[in-house]
Amino acid sequence: MAISPTLQKYLAAENIQYEMIPHELSMTSTRTAEACHISGDCLAKSIVLRRDGQYMLAILPASHHLRLSDLRTKLGDNVDMADESEINRLFSDCAHGAIPAVGKCYGLDSIVDDSIEAQPEIYMEAGDHQTLLHMGHAQFVRLTADAQHGRFSSHD
Repeated sequence: MAISPTLQKYLAAENIQYEMIPHELSMTSTRTAEACHISGDCLAKSIVLRRDGQYMLAILPASHHLRLSDLRTKLGDNVDMADESEINRLFSDCAHGAIPAVGKCYGLDSIVDDSIEAQPEIYMEAGDHQTLLHMGHAQFVRLTADAQHGRFSSHD
């Protein structure tokens, strides 16, 4: 698959510059960072949240854990993590668990952790477990321009 068709069309329409980086099969963001010899601080991972009957993405570094209590403080108490069947339905053109850190192309709002926003370059899943997208900070900022921002993660 390499890159999900939904993501590929969106990046082309938005004229986002990126490079694709193939890597050995990995099923976790930490393993992906190791396989690609990059810091987990600059690998953006996505966690699908359920809020008021809607879905949204929380985008944070692979080297961090989500602090759901901090997200609830920012977004309200009605925030929970989506389950596997919901995620598979939302990202039907992606491999299970290989969610790109771009909610807008899937019609989802996003919230970006400040710590990933501080990175000079960003990597993210392309939609499978064998390809990363690499882009500069400015391109990532363009992709997440409509997103909320805050601090809701802690370093492993």
